[in-house]
Amino acid sequence: MTTVTLKPRTTARAEDTRRKIYEAAMELFREKGFEPTTMRDIAAKAGVALGGAYYYFSSKDAIVLAFYSEMQTTSNEPVLQALAGHKKLKDRIRCILEKRLELLEPNRKFCAALFRHAPDGADPLSPFSDETRPIREGAIEHMRIAVEGSDAKVPPDLQPRLPYLLWLYQMALIMFWLYDRSPNQEKTQRLMEKSLGLLVNLLRISTLPLMKPLRKAVLDLVENEGD
Repeated sequence: MTTVTLKPRTTARAEDTRRKIYEAAMELFREKGFEPTTMRDIAAKAGVALGGAYYYFSSKDAIVLAFYSEMQTTSNEPVLQALAGHKKLKDRIRCILEKRLELLEPNRKFCAALFRHAPDGADPLSPFSDETRPIREGAIEHMRIAVEGSDAKVPPDLQPRLPYLLWLYQMALIMFWLYDRSPNQEKTQRLMEKSLGLLVNLLRISTLPLMKPLRKAVLDLVENEGD
């Protein structure tokens, strides 16, 4: 497994240099793509020595992990503000999805290239990897806040795992959005609206006593295969 570590420096000058390298990398990733871009390219664009680039970021993977982290951190306040105006679970989940897509939009092409890493949990850039765990947990926390602040009734046995299931739903929708070539990603908007309605209806049905065996089967599956 590739180890990707960021080397922290505390001085303002060091942080400025690190930011310059990060922004140069992101610009190149958008222009050339992730795979063709090299650390040498990034160092040259940032105006630093190659060794300097490696000092702050051990690899391109480390830069991408910094991007993931920044996206999660940047989304926190907008998501919480958007949730404050809604009580219905459908509206609260939609708020999270819309804010996530809004923040990812400038890097949509770049993110689409990264999604080939998603299926392999051993890949550092996979959303299921150990390296991305803090970012994943932050996104799941948003879903937990959405559920707990809503007026939805959630069965006690489902409540602990529902945020994770909603995060999986979010990841599936993002993947669809990344490859949606319809004008203004209209297909994604339609899919979001229809699937959210279905999701909320399924959750409502899941509270019925007759659905308890099915809930248990689903939860057992998540426990065996999930995070």
